[in-house]
Amino acid sequence: MKTKTMPSDVAEQLRTPEEVAAYLDAWLEEAPDDAADIARALGDIARAKGMTMGSQMATDLVVDAALLDRAMHVSGERTKKAVVTKALQEFIARREQKRVVELMGKLEWDDAFAYKAERSRS
Repeated sequence: MKTKTMPSDVAEQLRTPEEVAAYLDAWLEEAPDDAADIARALGDIARAKGMTMGSQMATDLVVDAALLDRAMHVSGERTKKAVVTKALQEFIARREQKRVVELMGKLEWDDAFAYKAERSRS
């Protein structure tokens, strides 16, 4: 009979400061001079605390609850994270559009330019 294993993430088990301290102590005792192992343990602790490396950043923000609820209702997003992400994307897009509008009247157009001919794929 085969033993069935399930993948697990140690970060899910580190819920209290005591568990985090014990985990780090165990790593330091097991491999005190192995920087890679200690870095791995610190990464596990960071994930347990909700911090991530890479493109995401954990933050604590105080946001008006009524404003957030209204934004979720209007946007149709189901989570606070999704509505905040969507709001930031739309804010950035709007600011970038504003910069394009500010160019109105500052560009010179070449009347001989056949923009429709440039659209053809042939």
